Amino acid sequence: MEFQELIKQRYSVRSYKPNEVPSTIMDQVLEAARLAPTAANRQSFKIFVIKTASFKEELKKIYPREWFVQAPYIIGICGIPERNWIRRDGKNYADVDSAIVMDHMILSATDLGLGTCWIGAFDPDAARNFLNLSQDLEPIAFTPIGYPADESGIKNRKPIAELVCYIT
Repeated sequence: MEFQELIKQRYSVRSYKPNEVPSTIMDQVLEAARLAPTAANRQSFKIFVIKTASFKEELKKIYPREWFVQAPYIIGICGIPERNWIRRDGKNYADVDSAIVMDHMILSATDLGLGTCWIGAFDPDAARNFLNLSQDLEPIAFTPIGYPADESGIKNRKPIAELVCYIT
């Protein structure tokens, strides 16, 4: 798929088919994560691939929506701030890098016919407990990943003129 078409096709899927996702397809999504750019190429993140069927009740503590546990997998990404690049003013880029990696996975999934939905409004304590995270790992985002059972609606977006400032 051409990139411009790909970004138009991606949407937040909130209904999934129970169909299994072949490991070869999941491997391609994870390879997109590995190839994602990170600050100073530190790659200070950890990805968790969770088989949904085995943990539905525990996962609903992280994000309590039924559709969250419909897909065969949930992917979680955690940043590792202690290993990440830090800007001169002290800004640690662990969350930014994790977001870039998650976006690469989401776009790759879309290109492969899968659906995702970026989840940032999750319970970080429940995520920490479920994933048994050490203190050096910070949960950043989750997404279900599977075949969509719904279709994209109309995407309401602001006009470019509202979003972009040209400095000439």
